[in-house]
Order: sequence, then C-alpha cells, then structure tokens
Amino acid sequence: MSKEYRKDPEVVSRLSPQQYHVTQESGTEPPFRNEYWDSEEPGIYVDVVSGEPLFASVDKFDSGTGWPSFTASIEPANVVQVDDSTLGMVRTEVRSAHGDSHLGHLFDDGPRERGGLRYCMNSAALRFVPLADLEREGYGEYRRLFDGADGG
Repeated sequence: MSKEYRKDPEVVSRLSPQQYHVTQESGTEPPFRNEYWDSEEPGIYVDVVSGEPLFASVDKFDSGTGWPSFTASIEPANVVQVDDSTLGMVRTEVRSAHGDSHLGHLFDDGPRERGGLRYCMNSAALRFVPLADLEREGYGEYRRLFDGADGG
C-alpha cells in the first residue's frame, strides 16, 4: 500500500452525529436501520475517517443480525482487535489501525465453510466504494478481488 492513512481531524469534524458516536465513542447503530446491512452491490468498504481499505463485498454475508457482516478483512494490517468487556462479557472489538475508528466486533459464529468468523460492523463507520469507482478513488489494486465474481 502506497497511500498513507491516518485519522484526519478535519474529516472527524464533518462526521454525522451517528458516525461520530460510532467511530469516536465506540457506539453501535440500530440493527436493520443502517445503510449497508442488506447491500449486495460489489465494491469495498473503507474507514469513514481514514479511508483505509477494510472489507470487500465478496466477503460479505447475511448474518441475520441487521448489521453488515464479513468473513474476512481485505487488509488484515488495517484491522486491530481489542478485548472489550464493557457489557460485562468479553468480546473482541474491531478498530481501524490507522484511523483508530471503532468499527464493530468480531465473533466466531460466521460461516464455517468460509473460516467461521463474523466481522459485525457498523455501517456508520464505513464508506462504500463501488466496484466501478475503485480506480478513480485510488483503490484500483482491489479490483482483483472481483475477478470472476458476480459484477466484476
């Protein structure tokens, strides 16, 4: 990766109240009432704060939870896992490495045939980049993920 990703205070100041609550205050948006929970459009999801690439639609699945769920990250170095015991139980929080945004949580109840992981993310922490816009927005290297996939 040649692009430098970072937490940009100017971008943070332009976040919607929901985006700020989720990414900066480790909040959670309502299930089934968020932008990407049922989206099937091909493309990638990047951190709304830093722009670092996180997930691809080819790894997205319907978990039935009402939040966008993925089986893997497209750039494992961009995803940090942190123990979270805020609700009286230990969960694994997922944060972006460079933007330090709260993204959601990681669970081990994903599709077994795809590794068994479920990255349960908040739409408010993500920005979707459609497949057709990858090159124009500087994410052209991720087009390879869609070779042979529907929509690619």
